Amino acid sequence: MQRPQLSLPRTDGYEAEDAKQMLRQLVREARAQRPEKERLAAARAFADHALEAIGDARCVAAYVSQGTEPNSLEVLEALRRAGIRVLLPVLGPGLARTWGVYHGTDDLQVRAPGRPPEPSGDVLPAEAIAEADVVIAPALAIDAAGTRLGQGGGWYDRVLRHARPGIPVFAMVYGEELVHDVLLPVAPHDEPVTAVMTPEEWFLLEKSVFQTQALAEQADEVASFEDDATER
Repeated sequence: MQRPQLSLPRTDGYEAEDAKQMLRQLVREARAQRPEKERLAAARAFADHALEAIGDARCVAAYVSQGTEPNSLEVLEALRRAGIRVLLPVLGPGLARTWGVYHGTDDLQVRAPGRPPEPSGDVLPAEAIAEADVVIAPALAIDAAGTRLGQGGGWYDRVLRHARPGIPVFAMVYGEELVHDVLLPVAPHDEPVTAVMTPEEWFLLEKSVFQTQALAEQADEVASFEDDATER
């Protein structure tokens, strides 16, 4: 069940990181209100969409969800059962950006406090993401420009630079976290995503209905603001 659109405030005038922190808190609070039954239903829907979205990909870089994030374990298992090679983050010393191969939920272990569960086996360098035909990345919200509101560590923004140019980079969010009326704050190091996956649908961002409608809404809002300013 899709919830009402999440309303996020404009953050003009804020430093990018201050604005992001404020928005992260709002999205996390909203996610915490989602009943467990809805989370489980959404996880199954995400898995169905993931198999459709990846097409003929043979290697997918993904992630292990934590807390109130959209549950990615169903997605990981669906990909594994389909014979897809799945790369997962492994956070080495100093949060080193490395990868491991997913072998199933029983193999995932929390290696250090506060970190998501990680696979065992060989550790692959950050550049291993170039093997992926599709990337599925975590996000708290996405806007029409493909700006991803992440959890704040910057891990994915840095590692996405090693992905092959042109491959789909999906953000996995709930439908109400597609931001229509504002653009999210962006920093110079932020890497945009090119596609979206929700429990209801998946799509490429460019020229999508979401992008077209959201940009039109924002243009109308800017025009209205300018008209008001002129009248004053």
